[in-house]
Amino acid sequence: MPDINLATATAAEVLSALENRDISSIELTQAYLSRVDALNGQLNAVITVDHEGALAAAKDADDARHRGEGGVLNGVPLLHKDIFCTAGLRTTCASRMLENFTPPYDATVVSKLKAAGAITLGKTNMDEFAMGSSNETSYFGPAHNPWDFSCVPGGSSGGSAAAIAAGLAPLSTGTDTGGSIRQPASLCGITGLKPTYGRVSRFGIIAFASSLDQAGPMTRTVEDAALMLNAMCGLDPNDSTSADMPVPNFHDALTGDLKGLRIGLPKQYFSELLDDTVANRIQDALKELEAEGATLVDVDLPHTQEGIATYYVIAPAEASANLARYDGVRFGHRCDDPKDLMDLYARSRSEGFGSEVQRRILVGTYALSAGFYDAYFKKAQQVRRIISNDFKQAFDQCDLIAGPSAPGVAFSAGAKSHDPIAMYMEDVYTLSVNLAGLPGLSVPAGLINGLPIGLQLIGRAFDEATLLKAGHRFQLRTDHHRLAPPLAEIS
Repeated sequence: MPDINLATATAAEVLSALENRDISSIELTQAYLSRVDALNGQLNAVITVDHEGALAAAKDADDARHRGEGGVLNGVPLLHKDIFCTAGLRTTCASRMLENFTPPYDATVVSKLKAAGAITLGKTNMDEFAMGSSNETSYFGPAHNPWDFSCVPGGSSGGSAAAIAAGLAPLSTGTDTGGSIRQPASLCGITGLKPTYGRVSRFGIIAFASSLDQAGPMTRTVEDAALMLNAMCGLDPNDSTSADMPVPNFHDALTGDLKGLRIGLPKQYFSELLDDTVANRIQDALKELEAEGATLVDVDLPHTQEGIATYYVIAPAEASANLARYDGVRFGHRCDDPKDLMDLYARSRSEGFGSEVQRRILVGTYALSAGFYDAYFKKAQQVRRIISNDFKQAFDQCDLIAGPSAPGVAFSAGAKSHDPIAMYMEDVYTLSVNLAGLPGLSVPAGLINGLPIGLQLIGRAFDEATLLKAGHRFQLRTDHHRLAPPLAEIS
């Protein structure tokens, strides 16, 4: 095998080695599978590994390359968050409810990445039904942060973030409903992009909150995220919320400096909620963007604080409706020997769902109930519009908005699991972006006491190109994205 360091290899580097015939896809895929087998026992980042399917797909990729064919990611291994349906491969959503579910079809994102030639290694751990910010609600046990096993990797895409950071694959999919790509990307020191709502099809993604969920790439670099996004996105007739918008070549758009780019800094993102050391590192990152030609301007997002309450009415309400189908009759776990229909419903759902999922179903059902709908759900939708308008007004003064991805570094496992409010505050800088349907990017911005932090950049709707260009220019000036946790040094 050529001199490829799997611990830090990017998809672009892997592609170059494949195209130069320095390595075959079979050799590369076997190397990553061996790394997963060696390290996942410590990380618990991957729920299901598909050795046979991955090697068969790798052979097909090699054959296609010999014929001069193959997509833009031909032969590159990747992992999928275990919320994407994968035909013939177990899809659990990290829940007992779907412990034995094997879908008969692929999610659109999965089929698009297959068409691009990517090799599916397996499915990553996550918070159950994507509900959490620490990956501690998984039925299959928590994933661990490769920078410090005693710390969480973030959530809900914690397994994907931990896997990329530890070099188990160069690419992974994630989903982001309130920060579930960007927050774990920050805590694990990788790059994570939440595209504009509608940019990437939701077909075949097991739904949490349908007006907020969005799939995106989780990678080591912005360049890799651009490559992956081009393969993932586009209009899908199977998804009524899929946007009929032109798709630029995001990779080609990475060139050029940032002269004339205005970056807005909301005072609400630099309040007492933000750790002082994190704030200092974010300021250092902003200086790098200034050195690239960007101009920093002050903007106001006055309803940022209302985002938490708004989100935790809307998201649970939509979850309560989406998860109603798992009743022991049509879908999911079925209890043993039910006495009657009500016993079947009650025990199947209480056995199949974990405590956080149950909490959100109860909150959401209450918010949608007669007598409370206007007071809670309708009011939250009105505030959502106000939050969206805040962003529109801010973008009259700037081209991007910058701030932290998370209020601090990774916290110790168990530190917030008994305090839902403290856990929910992990997403204070991310969830308003989902409420407004905007794209958001987290890029590594250094280490604090050996743990990563992330810089978040937020763009106008469907302007991922500007977002990615700024992130790429930042990474050309820094090496934070090249750092690897001690675990990743093990071969």
